[in-house]
Amino acid sequence: MKRIEIGGIELAVVDRGAGVPLVLVHGFPVDHSMWQGQIDGLAGDCRVIAPDLRGFGRSSVTQGAVTMGEMADDLDAMLDRLGIDERVVLCGLSMGGYVAFQFWARHPQRLGGLVLCDTRAAPDTPETARARRATADQVVAEGPRALVDGMIPKLFAKSTLAESPELIEQTRRVILAAPPEGIAAAARGMAERPDMTPRLPQITCPALLIVGCEDVISTVEEMRTIAERIPNRRLVEIAGAGHMAPLEQPEAVNAAIRAWLAECVTG
Repeated sequence: MKRIEIGGIELAVVDRGAGVPLVLVHGFPVDHSMWQGQIDGLAGDCRVIAPDLRGFGRSSVTQGAVTMGEMADDLDAMLDRLGIDERVVLCGLSMGGYVAFQFWARHPQRLGGLVLCDTRAAPDTPETARARRATADQVVAEGPRALVDGMIPKLFAKSTLAESPELIEQTRRVILAAPPEGIAAAARGMAERPDMTPRLPQITCPALLIVGCEDVISTVEEMRTIAERIPNRRLVEIAGAGHMAPLEQPEAVNAAIRAWLAECVTG
């Protein structure tokens, strides 16, 4: 991984392949490794860039709160440091989708396409926001073990939970290794994120929406509602996947991204 200095912090970044830049933005509370199937599978089609967001993996940790807008600005600065001045395709899952929405809002001139995986446009309810802040405090006090057992069953399809113990254990290890202050800062930032629903019709770049058919966090119905409001969009529903569709069904997700890139972005 490369280490890139931006604004007093360092981001750890995987950068492989050549062609149209595809930036992969991971979910909460994991790191770039959730995209390994896409890094390996798509680096022959495009330039795949997969950072550890601020507070996760091998990147610097910021205490307090880190907003989705700040993470989006980190990506903008990362692209500058990588010398990328062409338009990029930004692909975000869950929290990474929240960051992708903010990147579109703050840096639209850099976007050639948007991939939204298993995410939401709506903000947290007041109850959910309070729960996130409480979780942040608990993780700082007790470590990531405080949330891992409750999260794992919600992240994956039932078939993944039953048939892929190595994948589940890999995800558990990544969560347990995450810096508590990084988890907490991101949780507090997610609790503050704005409602992007009214702005969906303004997204005019090509957009691909991907959702696991068994996602209980960002449901198929929610993703269909988002898709209905974005003008130039395609929605792909992935069988045998929950909230972590790119990790659970990498070949299906790669095929969807590859076809969409060829037909709607590079074609």
